[in-house]
Formats: sequence, structure tokens, C-alpha cells
Amino acid sequence: MQRTAAVIGSGFGGLALAIRLQSAGIQTTIFESREKPGGRAYVYEDKGFTFDAGPTVVTDPTCLEELFELSCRKLADYVDLMPVSPFYRLKWEDGDVFDYSNDDESLMAQISARNPKDAEGYRRFMKYSEGVFEEGYKKLGHEAFLDFRSMLEAAPSLMKYQAWRSVYSIVSSYIEDPHLREAFSFHTLLVGGNPFNTSSIYTLIHALEKKWGVWFPKGGTGALIQGLVRLFTDLGGTIHLNSKVEAIEAASGHVIGVRLPDGETRRFDSVASNGDVVHTYKDLLGQHPRGVKMAKAMQRKSHSPSLFVIYFGLKRQHPEIAHHSIIFGPRYKELLNDIYKTGTLADDFSLYLHHPTASDPDLAPEGCSSFYVLSPVPHLGKFPADWDQVAPLYADRILDYLEKHHIPGLKNDLVTMRTFTPQNFKTELNAHLGSAFSLEPVLWQSAYFRTHNRDDVLKNLYFVGAGTHPGAGIPGVVGSAKATAKLMVADLGGATAVWPSNGGPQLVAAQ
Repeated sequence: MQRTAAVIGSGFGGLALAIRLQSAGIQTTIFESREKPGGRAYVYEDKGFTFDAGPTVVTDPTCLEELFELSCRKLADYVDLMPVSPFYRLKWEDGDVFDYSNDDESLMAQISARNPKDAEGYRRFMKYSEGVFEEGYKKLGHEAFLDFRSMLEAAPSLMKYQAWRSVYSIVSSYIEDPHLREAFSFHTLLVGGNPFNTSSIYTLIHALEKKWGVWFPKGGTGALIQGLVRLFTDLGGTIHLNSKVEAIEAASGHVIGVRLPDGETRRFDSVASNGDVVHTYKDLLGQHPRGVKMAKAMQRKSHSPSLFVIYFGLKRQHPEIAHHSIIFGPRYKELLNDIYKTGTLADDFSLYLHHPTASDPDLAPEGCSSFYVLSPVPHLGKFPADWDQVAPLYADRILDYLEKHHIPGLKNDLVTMRTFTPQNFKTELNAHLGSAFSLEPVLWQSAYFRTHNRDDVLKNLYFVGAGTHPGAGIPGVVGSAKATAKLMVADLGGATAVWPSNGGPQLVAAQ
């Protein structure tokens, strides 16, 4: 009898998990509450402009290629990935500009121009990052930590690279220049982590980018989502849009299926949630003692900040603006303290500016350009503001700043604009406290201490996505899908999944 699985949510993690299960012969159904797939990787369209709502940086195409190789297919037949160079253009208020790319000659020249000693420091930092990458990503990034013993086994590797130290602390031990310290530590913000608190293990992002580059899908991140959906349905999987799951039905020690708004219960052998971990336990499983207990435990944990995002289209092209820009404000550590600790919406800000038409002009009408800009802000637990009131004022401040420093004539050229606030993260994505990245990626909430890929009590309930191991970001959530899929395929009928580097999956009976 063919085994069945339900996946709640169609973000990158949910789709990657569903593809792995369907490739392994498990009949899989995705339930997505919104009218489009993608979760945080939603797409807005207005007046001829296309805006990717969420993740825009693809740093490990091999983790995506592997999903297609499971069934002897190729990613390139579904999606066209384009290299982005520079990876990021970093800008400071004193006028400094730094292009971070894979062009080592240019990179070293820029570093040496700022501080000759930092050129050798950067080489040593990259050697450190490469070591962390081997241990933390290649060896541990796709493995589930289900018991404390697994954490102890990983501890020597983590201690070797001083995992108790922060990213900023490690970077500072190699780099002297203040701006370069910011340039090589900001990456943790892309996965919700404060570089002054996040474990040094996250320095692996540098080696990951240097190894595989930074990419962008032709047609935007939404085109990548559509490619994954097409692969899933080509394999025989089913996806239901506009299908909110009201509850996960559970018996004493296992789940039996999902309940839909019309009261129908759909039975499945296993259920996996790609939704927010607090929402899953508190709302979907709130009728079960396990849900009540875990919701309380999850709510006590530290959650990552939220984001304020402005999507805007302009009637002018801006070839001088890079695809990805990181714009640093006048303060670094102090601003991060405002966001992560005190819950202050500061007068200044640091910004990520996404300019997709730099790579794909088809994402805007001819002669136009599309952008989004995001500002990290405190989550609703630290800054419980009425964002309906705050958003217009905060958006004006950000757009005025961009017009003054980076995009002259912005407001005069504005064709369309919309915002997404912490309140939207809560109401539209069920994100606890409006957090944009789920649990904060600190050492005491990593690996075994993060939400387990399989629940400890309800043995056929699983998790995938930013809230479970290894964490946020496209490589992180796709890696969580690999870890969770191994468990699910092994549990469904006592089989172990074997995924060769090419060719289709095999199911090997457990001994």
C-alpha cells in the first residue's frame, strides 16, 4: 500500500521536502493557505512590475539541483539561474563603497586600499570560514539532531572553531578596518541573526558564497518557486492552494491527518509543517497536550526580529545601482542593540536594497525599474506598535533617505508602492510576534536546541523550514528538507532513502 504524507505550507522548505518525498514514492499533498505558492517567497504584480516578496539571494544552486537529480531531471530545464556580480555592493554614509564579489584580484585590491594588513587577515579569515563550512554545512547541515548525544558528537568540531564566539568577534580577530568588519559580518542579518550574538559557525556563509557564487532566477525568485511546483506536480504530487489547515488531528502518540475549514479531516500517514513553529504547536495542535506544552516552550525562546519592506516601481532605469546593495547607517552595533535588545524603532537605519531589473529588465515595464528595500526592525514582542499608523511615516523616511543618498528623483518617478510590516508577517504568514526568520540563530537555539525535525512525542509529525535545523535562508531551509525527508522516508515503512548524486532515488529496506 502506498504511503501518504501531507506538507503544510509551500515555502522553499515545504516544496523541497514534498519533492523529496514524492521522488521516494510517497504520495504527497501540499496544503497552502494563500492563493499562490511560495510562503515568504510570494510574488506581487502591479502595473506591469513584478516584485519578489521574500528571499532574493540564491547561494547554493547545488542544493536545488539535487532536488531535480532525484528523478533524473535538470534544474536548467525548469529554471534559468543567472550569476550576480558583484554579490553585494556595500555603501556607507561617508561615501565609501565596497564591491564584494568572486573577483579575488579586485577584492584584495579593495581590501589593501583600506588597510594593507587586512589583506592577509582576510586570507586567514577565509581559511577559517572554509573549515567551518566543511564541518558546519557539508557534514552537519543536512543531519537531524534528535537527541543530546548527537549534539555531543558534533561538539568537538564546533569547539574547534570556537562556536561560542560571535561572528563579529571572529571577523574582528582577523580584520582591523571598521568598515571591513561590518562588510564581513553583516551576512548573519540575512538569516535573522545579530552578528554580535550569532555563533561564529555562521561565518560559513562566506565560504559558501565563494564556492558557488550568488545567483538570481530569470523571472525572479517566483520563477524558481514555479519551477519547483512544476517538478513536484510532474512527479505526481498534489498541491492545494487557498487551502488553510485548521488543525492537525492527533491521537495519543501520533497524528492522523489535517482538518480543513469545512470540517473535513484528510488522513495521512505522516504530516510535516512548513509553517511557523509556534503557530503549528499553538494553533494547529492546540487541542492536544503536546501542542500546548511545546507552544509554551517555543514562546519562551528568543525570536528573530521582523522586517519593514517597501516594494516600489520607478518610471526610470538605474543601471548605476547594483542588484544587491547593503546600505549601512551611521551606527552598527548600537542600531543592532535597538533592534534586538531594547526594541527601539531608531531614527537611523541600515537597509538592504534589491534591484532585480539590474539582472532581469523584464520584471518591469520597458524603461522602468523595480526595487524593494527592507529595514530590520524589532518584532512585535519588543515594539508592539500599530503599524497601520507607523508604516506610512517610516516608509516616507526611508524613501526620503534613498532619494537623498542613492536614487535621485525617486518620489517623482514613483509609479507604484506597497509596504509589508511586522503586523503583516503575523497576520499573513502566521509568524509568531511578526518574526521574519523564526527562532533567533544563536548557539543555544541551534542544532539539538532548535525545533527538532521530528517531534519527540508525536512520532509522525515533522518540521521543515526556518524554525528547525539548520535554520533560515534558502540553503538552510532546503537543507532542513533533506534532513526531514531522511527521517520520514525511513519511518514510512521502515525504509532508508538513498539519494545518489545523479539518478533516481532508491528505497533500501531497513535491516
